[in-house]
Amino acid sequence: MRPILAGIIMALCVNTIVAAAQDAIPPDQPASEPYQPRISDIMVLQQERHLKLWFAGRAGNWPLADYEVDALKEGFETLNGMLGGSTVEDAVGGPLAALEKAVDAKDRAAFTSAFDKLTAGCNSCHHTLDHAFISIRRPTRLPYSNQSFAVQKK
Repeated sequence: MRPILAGIIMALCVNTIVAAAQDAIPPDQPASEPYQPRISDIMVLQQERHLKLWFAGRAGNWPLADYEVDALKEGFETLNGMLGGSTVEDAVGGPLAALEKAVDAKDRAAFTSAFDKLTAGCNSCHHTLDHAFISIRRPTRLPYSNQSFAVQKK
């Protein structure tokens, strides 16, 4: 009974705080705009996905590699939209398609080749956009000690 009562009291407190915060905004002041990520925010995520993709493929964890390829594709589509035109698609579209094929086939040699082409495509795009000072390469160390990249048994 006590946990239920505590939950009800907590819910009432939260509702009161939210209502008070909403009342504190003057009616003539526009609500704040929703967060819009910047290109640099998305690129940090892309670099993380690139890194995780490498370790997933090297471990033969094809479901995780497939997941990371899809996440990279979404990020690059967003970037292409933000930049306008097809700069990103031109640089990484082919390598991403080759990566998808290699992951579907569970082919490590094709994966390695496609990954290296994706990395070259990233660097090509950076040059095109006057960001040649950002140079991407194959990861050498895994910073995610809290994630296993080995294939998990069911």
